[in-house]
Amino acid sequence: MEYTVQKLGALAGISTRTLRYYDEVGILKPARINSSGYRIYGQAEVDRLQQILFYRELGLSLEGIKEIVTAPSFDGTRALREHHDQLLQRREQLDQLIANVEKTLAQSEGRITMSNEEKFAGFKQKLIDDNERTYGQEARSKYGEEAVEKSNRKLKNMTEEQYAAIQQLEADMFAALEQAMEEGDSASELAQQAAELHRQWLTFYWDTYTKEAHAHVAQMYVDDERFTAYYDKRHPGLAEFLRDAVHVYTGTKQ
Repeated sequence: MEYTVQKLGALAGISTRTLRYYDEVGILKPARINSSGYRIYGQAEVDRLQQILFYRELGLSLEGIKEIVTAPSFDGTRALREHHDQLLQRREQLDQLIANVEKTLAQSEGRITMSNEEKFAGFKQKLIDDNERTYGQEARSKYGEEAVEKSNRKLKNMTEEQYAAIQQLEADMFAALEQAMEEGDSASELAQQAAELHRQWLTFYWDTYTKEAHAHVAQMYVDDERFTAYYDKRHPGLAEFLRDAVHVYTGTKQ
């Protein structure tokens, strides 16, 4: 069966503008253009669109999806199995969150009493879920399943006191960064103190630390607009300044 842009958009629940954009960027080309100049999509394109929408739902960027689905080694069946596994993981995470919300409601209505440990467990699970939705697929492709799972386990096992310490460490790092940025020298003593605090913050989540990985993460803060926005909302240019300070700290300054 073949579909026009309008019919495929209606089938998939997306706009024709989105389909045309997918064509323009090369992530989903039509099977052919008919004599009237209309884009025509076949079954292969329908299957690819399904994969694209799966990956979008999992939080991947369009650029990242394009790299995956256009790779010569792309295996649609294996990708579906991976999607299935990830959706099952998400369902488990949602079930845990629902259970935590139900307990909280029951406590607010006086039916049960929740311990602080139970409240904090739900909060940690939400952090993990949010990170998975935003960065999970990319993190797993870059660092591997085992590294991501270890990081998640460390967060799950973190005590309330440890989490408070991490929050304070991050606040201290930002304060040092902003003050050092006013001085304008990423190699200054204060900037290097901020880089050291950033290292300490990372090691709460990492199983092992290397200077190379530290420098790579700092570069990612500049290369990935999501991370850049997180740092630059405090002060424009802060992500780049942190990157420069970390490159000095790790001896990888360009």
